[in-house]
Amino acid sequence: MSHRRIPKRKAILAGAGAVGIAAAAVLLPQANASQDGDSRSGAEAPRKLSAAAAADLLEQLGQKLGDAYGGAYYDADKQQLVVNVVGDDNDVIVQVNKAGAVARDANNSWGDLKAATGTLSKKATIPGTAWALDPRTNQILVTADRTVAGARWDRLESAVESLGSGMAKIQKSEGEFKTFLEGGDAIFGGGARCSLGFNVTTQDGQPGFLTAGHCGVAAEQWSEDQNGAPIGTVQAATFPGEGDFALVTYDDPAVDAPSSVDLGNGQTVEIVQADEAAVGQQVFRMGSTTGLKDGQVTGLNATVNYPEGTVTGLIQTNVCAEPGDSGGALFTGDGSAIGLTSGGSGDCTNGGETFFQPVTTALEAVGAQIGDGGAGAGDGAGAGDEGAGAGDEGAGDAGAGDAGAGDEGAGDAGVGDEGAGDAGAGDEGAGDAGVGDEGAGDAGAGDAGAGQAGNGHAGADDGAAVPGDGSDGLG
Repeated sequence: MSHRRIPKRKAILAGAGAVGIAAAAVLLPQANASQDGDSRSGAEAPRKLSAAAAADLLEQLGQKLGDAYGGAYYDADKQQLVVNVVGDDNDVIVQVNKAGAVARDANNSWGDLKAATGTLSKKATIPGTAWALDPRTNQILVTADRTVAGARWDRLESAVESLGSGMAKIQKSEGEFKTFLEGGDAIFGGGARCSLGFNVTTQDGQPGFLTAGHCGVAAEQWSEDQNGAPIGTVQAATFPGEGDFALVTYDDPAVDAPSSVDLGNGQTVEIVQADEAAVGQQVFRMGSTTGLKDGQVTGLNATVNYPEGTVTGLIQTNVCAEPGDSGGALFTGDGSAIGLTSGGSGDCTNGGETFFQPVTTALEAVGAQIGDGGAGAGDGAGAGDEGAGAGDEGAGDAGAGDAGAGDEGAGDAGVGDEGAGDAGAGDEGAGDAGVGDEGAGDAGAGDAGAGQAGNGHAGADDGAAVPGDGSDGLG
C-alpha cells in the first residue's frame, strides 16, 4: 500500500497556530493544586470565565507576553484562566492579573518548549515514539510504546536528557503506535475501512467530507458500503508529514451532507464550528468500529513516529480507538469540530493514547469550511456560564439512560435542550456524563445552551453501536 499520493489540490499547511491553551477539567485536581502554590499576586482578582471566554482572553493576552509566556490552561473548577509566566518581570505579571487571569510561576517558555521538540525530531525520530506540549506541567510529554527497547530506548533517554532538567518527561505505553485504518460512519475504499469525519463545503461550493490522510492515500474513491458504488473521490491527502488528513468530495453535488454527527440509534448532534483543542478538555470521538467514546486532550503539537513515517502537528488524547475508527470525528459538547482520528496505541478494552489531526489546520489546508461555512454558529453554541443544563429538566427519561451521567452525580445529564430524552448518547446511556460541558450535576449539555448546538460530524448509514461514554466535560 502506498502511503503518499500526489494530491489533486496541493494541501499547503498554514503556519503555527495560535498560542496554546490547556484546559484543566474537574478530573484533574492535580492541576488545580499545582496552581495554588505558584500563582502570582496582583491587584486584580481573577475573573470567573467560561472556557470560551478564557480562550478569547488568551488570544488577546498571550501574544503580548513574548518570551515570558509559558503556556496557559483553563481551570474549569475555579473558572479561571491560568497563564504560565517565566521570569520575574513585574510588568508581565501585572498585565496578566489586570486582564483577570492568574499568573503562575513557570520555568520553560512556550518558545523554548517548541524549540526543544525540534531537538527531539533530530535526535529521537524513532518508530514507536511521540511527544507533545503539556502546559499544565510546563513540559514536553514524551511517550514510548512497547516496541521501544534496548538501544532505541537508550537513544530516547539520551535525547530527553540533552534537553536539560525539567524540560521533558518520558512515559511508557503498553500498546504500539499505529494508524487505525480498517474499518462516525464507515466508509470503504480499496479494501480498507475508515470513518467519515466531518461534512464540509469546499472553496468552490461543493459538498465533501474530511477523513484521515492515511485513508486518503489508501484509496482514491470511497463508498458507503463494502464493495458498493463510490460516493466520493479524494481531492487532497497528506500523510505522512505535516498532518494526517484528506478531503473527499461527493460525486453527487446535490447530496444531502448535514453538519451533524451520527451517534447511532437514530441520534445525531449538530456541528456548528471548528475550534482548537485544549489540554485537559473533555472531548468525544465517534468511529465506525467502536462508536462513541470520550476522554481528555493530554497534549498539543504532537509528533508521532508511525512505522509508515513521522506525522507532526497532532493532538494527543487518552480517548481509546481501534482499527476502522481512522478519520472519525473528535468534537466537544458545544458543537465544535476538533479533530480527525489518526492513530495511537491500545484499544477500547485496555485504553491507550490516540492522536488526532486538528480540524482547523485541515480546513485551512484544503480551503474548506465546516458544513455550510458556519451559519448559525452563534445560536446556542456558546460555552458560557448561563447553564442551559440538560440535568433536572427531564433528561432522565432517555437522555443519559439508566447508566447515569457523571462522576459528580449528573445522573440526568444528556445532550439535549430542556431534557436530553431525545438526544441521549445511545443505547447504553451517556456513560459518565452525556455529551456535555462539565457534565457533572445538572449542567448536562453545557454552559450556554449547548443542548441545541450539540456536537458532531457528518452521519452516514451504518449506525455504529453507541456505548455512550462521557465524563465531566469542558464547554
